[in-house]
Amino acid sequence: MRQDDFQPGGDRFPLTRRSVIEAARSIDREERERALEALCAAYWKPVYKYVRWRWNWAANDAQDLTQGFFAELLERELLDKFDPKKSRLRTYLRVCVDSFVMNEDKWGRRQKRGGNILNVALDFAAAEEELGATTIDPAKIVSPESLEEFFEKEWVRSLFALAVEDLRQLCEQRERTRTFRLFEAYDLEGDEKSSYDQLSKDYGISVPDVTNALAWARREFRRIALDRLRELCGSEEEFHREARAAFGWDTR
Repeated sequence: MRQDDFQPGGDRFPLTRRSVIEAARSIDREERERALEALCAAYWKPVYKYVRWRWNWAANDAQDLTQGFFAELLERELLDKFDPKKSRLRTYLRVCVDSFVMNEDKWGRRQKRGGNILNVALDFAAAEEELGATTIDPAKIVSPESLEEFFEKEWVRSLFALAVEDLRQLCEQRERTRTFRLFEAYDLEGDEKSSYDQLSKDYGISVPDVTNALAWARREFRRIALDRLRELCGSEEEFHREARAAFGWDTR
């Protein structure tokens, strides 16, 4: 394994992102669309699952409503109305989803919207499979606490999935695919039988190499996840609060 696999310096991937709130208020339409793409990448699954769970819409209708919601975010410039001093971004978006779904249903304006939202691939089949594996207590389905908890849980799941994919791409770019496979095997898929000794045997490397590789991958994953989180927050204070609440990480 190459020595620079374990060095924290060097090129940074991905570059620190501008807040989607700042970008959404740009006079440049392309920048506003890029902000929506970043927002959609992190939130489309939570929104879709929320529409299915909270509003009990069939899968096809929920797909159309999900795509329609993000289109409306851009068309009506709803992010311009967000005030980070009053709420968290994810709470604001959930309230916007509720309003959008109620209006669409009231006026019967649901449309078939084929394709993806901008350049974000939407794997609704995978989202539906994940939703089917979710245990939901019907008695708590309409309580404000459970709605917020459900949306937050799915948002964190989505954010972590994006960070894992970023890490995979980083490892590929730096020719460290084995490092990612070790991280995947131990941290993502591992069970009580997983051990550094077993990984050492499976991959034909020393235990210290396994230790160093996993330490590097975890460090980079943490950085990437926090970088994506910062992009999705309206202020530094919200970023630190969300990092502590969602990940238990002290970012100060």
